[in-house]
Amino acid sequence: MTEPHELTAVEQAAALRTGELGAVELVEHALRRIERLDPTLAAFVTLTPERALDAAHAAEKLLVAGSSATAELPALLGVPTAIKDLALTAGVRTTFGSALYADFVPDVDDDAARLLTAAGTISLGKTAVPEFGLPPYTEPAGRPATVTPWDTGRLAGGSSGGAGAAVAAGMIPFAHGTDGGGSIRIPASVCGLVGLKTSRGLVSRGPAGGDPLGLSVSGPLARTVVDAAAMLDALAVPVPGEPFTRQDAGGPSFVEAARRAQPGRLRIGRYARPMLPGLPVDPACLAAYERASELLTELGHEVVDGVDTGIDPEFVTVFETLWAVLAHSVPVPPGAEGTLLPLTQWWRALGSAVSGPEFLAAAQAAHNASRRIITAHRAVDVMLTPTLAQLPRPVGWFTEGGDPAEDYARQQAFTPFTAIYNVTGQPALSLPLGWTRPAPDQPTLPVGVQLVGAPGADRLLLELGASLEAAAPWADRHPPTW
Repeated sequence: MTEPHELTAVEQAAALRTGELGAVELVEHALRRIERLDPTLAAFVTLTPERALDAAHAAEKLLVAGSSATAELPALLGVPTAIKDLALTAGVRTTFGSALYADFVPDVDDDAARLLTAAGTISLGKTAVPEFGLPPYTEPAGRPATVTPWDTGRLAGGSSGGAGAAVAAGMIPFAHGTDGGGSIRIPASVCGLVGLKTSRGLVSRGPAGGDPLGLSVSGPLARTVVDAAAMLDALAVPVPGEPFTRQDAGGPSFVEAARRAQPGRLRIGRYARPMLPGLPVDPACLAAYERASELLTELGHEVVDGVDTGIDPEFVTVFETLWAVLAHSVPVPPGAEGTLLPLTQWWRALGSAVSGPEFLAAAQAAHNASRRIITAHRAVDVMLTPTLAQLPRPVGWFTEGGDPAEDYARQQAFTPFTAIYNVTGQPALSLPLGWTRPAPDQPTLPVGVQLVGAPGADRLLLELGASLEAAAPWADRHPPTW
C-alpha cells in the first residue's frame, strides 16, 4: 500500500476528500517522518505538533460535514506544509535565522501564512533559514547546517534551505518559500524540486514588508509542477494595499494550467554564460542545460542562441548596493550588532555606508536595467539558463576561510544566474532536469535548469514546466534518506 508521504500534495488532498486518508493520520505520519529524519537534515527550526493536530481534528470535522458538498471546502484542506522562518507567524516563534530573535513570537501572520491556512493547509512548523535570509546556504548560528537529502555532506541551499530539505525528504509534500536573490530556486536545484519565483506583485508580502523594492517574493517548493501550481493558487489572492502592480496574464487556475500542460509552440532563448566574466559553469550544470534544450526541441519549441539578454555586468554592483541596504530590513537593537554572524555584520556595514542619494541612484539604475532586460526578453517567450553554476556545496565550504568577502565571492560563483530576475520582477522556474554522480562512490545529485518568463507569465512557465515533467518525469526519484 502506498505510504502517505509518497502521495503528492494534490493526491493527499483528494485522498482526504474521499476518506482514504484522515487528516489526523496524515499529520501524525508527517510528524513521525520529521522525528526520524530531521536530526540528520536540520530542515525545521520550530515544530508545532499540538497546533497541527488541533488543526487536523478540525479539518476532519469539516471533511465529514462537507462530504456531500466538497466543492465548498478549501482546496487543500488537511494537507501538511510548513512556513519559512523569515515569514511572521502569529503565536509561533519566528527567528529570522538569528540567535538575536531566538525567542521572538509575533502576534500577526504574514499574508502568505494566512492564505495558506485559508486554503486548508496545516503548518507543522517553521523551516530553517540562514541569518536574515542573506546567503544562498543555510548554516544558522547555534544550529546544524541544513543539508540536501541527496547527500547529507552537502548543503541544501538557501535561504529556503529548510523548506527544500523538508519537501525533498518527504516530510511534507510542499512548502512555502521566499526568493530575494534565488532563495527558492537554489534549494530547488540542489534538492531536486520544482521551485517558482513568482512575478513581483502576484503574491502579497504584507503586512509588515521590509523590502520596498520588491526583490523578495513568496512562492512554492514542491516535488511536482502541479503541486507547485496548487500552492500558488492558494497564495495568489489579491490583497488590498499591495504596493506592486499585479501583472497576471490571466487564464485558468494555475493548477488547471499545469494539468493542461499545453503551452503552445514557444520561442525559447538560452544562455549559459554568467554575467560576471571568468566564472566557470560546472559541466553537470551545462549538461542539464543542454538536456533541457533537447527536450524543448523535441516538444516542438524553437530554441535559439545569441538572443540579447539586456544584461550588463555593472548590474552586479547595483544589486550589491541594494542587497547591502536591505540587510537592514530586520531591526537590530543598538549595541547588538556584535551578536550577528560575520557575514551579516559585513553586509550591514556595507549598507550603513550607502548614503540616501546613493541608494536612490542604485534603485533608479535597477529600474533602468529592468526595463532594458525585460525589453530584450520580448524577442522570446521564455529564457533558459542553468539554475546554478555549481553542484551542491559541501557543508562549511562558504564559510571555511572566515572572511565574509571570500564567502560572498563563493556565493557569486555558485549562483550567478538567479538574482537578475529578482531585480526585474520576472517569474523564474527551476526544474530538476539534470542528474549527475560526481564520483563513482558518491550519490547521485539533482541539477536544476531555470526557465524565465515575461512579468506575469507564471501560468505559462507552469504549463511549460508540466510538459517537461511529462517528458522527463522526476517525481519517482527519491534521495537515499527517503
